[in-house]
Amino acid sequence: MSSSCRFALLLAMSIAVTAALAQSSTSSSSPAAPAAAPAQPQTQSAAQSPGAISVQARIRARRAQRRAAAIHEAYAHRYETSIGMGYKRFNPGPGYPASPGVAHGPGLQHVHEYAWNVGFTRYMNERFGITAEGRGYYGTAYLGLQPSNPYAVQGIYNPAISQYALLAGPTYRFYIQPRFSVSGRVLGGYEKGNFSGDTNHSVVLATGMGLWPDGSTYAIAPGFSAEYNLTPRIGLRLAPEYYFSGYSSTLQHSRGFTTGLVYRFGKQ
Repeated sequence: MSSSCRFALLLAMSIAVTAALAQSSTSSSSPAAPAAAPAQPQTQSAAQSPGAISVQARIRARRAQRRAAAIHEAYAHRYETSIGMGYKRFNPGPGYPASPGVAHGPGLQHVHEYAWNVGFTRYMNERFGITAEGRGYYGTAYLGLQPSNPYAVQGIYNPAISQYALLAGPTYRFYIQPRFSVSGRVLGGYEKGNFSGDTNHSVVLATGMGLWPDGSTYAIAPGFSAEYNLTPRIGLRLAPEYYFSGYSSTLQHSRGFTTGLVYRFGKQ
């Protein structure tokens, strides 16, 4: 009986020692597995990085192609016409004599002149073209109510004046986007002035009132224009400019603008 008990006790102790050794070997080998795990995500990210860069490059290339196609659709037209209105602040004359022996007084006030404007442009490419414009300016000069006005007794205080111009010159689009563009231009040509309309076309009377004499002279209009495209063919334009003319061999410098509707046609 005692020998069987001793045998059972030895068997239990051997089983317990075997289980303890197995458990220690398992626990000692398990930490090695997590140590190798961090290397795997780095390898995957390194392998995916060129692919991600390639996708972004393709997206940028497609955007650039769409932008170039939209620019070509809007600005690859041979011809462009425009119609609209304009404004100019103009010096109507040197002034009437202030006193005997004095050629002219201090000069007349500048006039607010309003205009119609039509234009045509032939483009050689998407940026460079030749523009021709026709304009008509209309305003009312103010002679003053003071007694020094020699024609105040005749009731002539605000005579109507007008000028008509034919201009031409180069236009260059230096900034273009699918929806808008900015151009620079220099126009020059011929201008005809009518300052004696309210004096029954008496040049003597008009010049005596201090206005410029009727006649023809040069006109130069440098400036820039900004266009906003409603569609690839139709746009809105605003073109600020300086305006120079030369009545009576003197230089008149004015500031103004033209604005209106633009229509493009004739694909290149």
